[in-house]
Amino acid sequence: MTKTEIDISPQVNSTVELIEPSRYRVIYVNDDKTTIEFVTASLMSYFDYSPQMANDLCLDIHQHGSATVAVLPYEMAEQKGIEVTLSARAQGFPLLVKIEPESD
Repeated sequence: MTKTEIDISPQVNSTVELIEPSRYRVIYVNDDKTTIEFVTASLMSYFDYSPQMANDLCLDIHQHGSATVAVLPYEMAEQKGIEVTLSARAQGFPLLVKIEPESD
């Protein structure tokens, strides 16, 4: 090696630890104005539920006052909550969608 050459050897850090993102529950809260049809359609459209599963979950929301409809990483949960809320408001419904950390 001459004086003008530099010995460059890559250093690889193999101790990088990947941490799974925190997960959050998307919760629909029952109200007296939002229709069953809207809730069922939103569950199928935004969360890919089958018609039967969406209907069952809709009844669970109605009977218990609220229900978790999905558990997702924070950014995805927040985005889904916003999308459903905007759709509900556009159709005149006061549906409340909450985002809460998943408890272990």
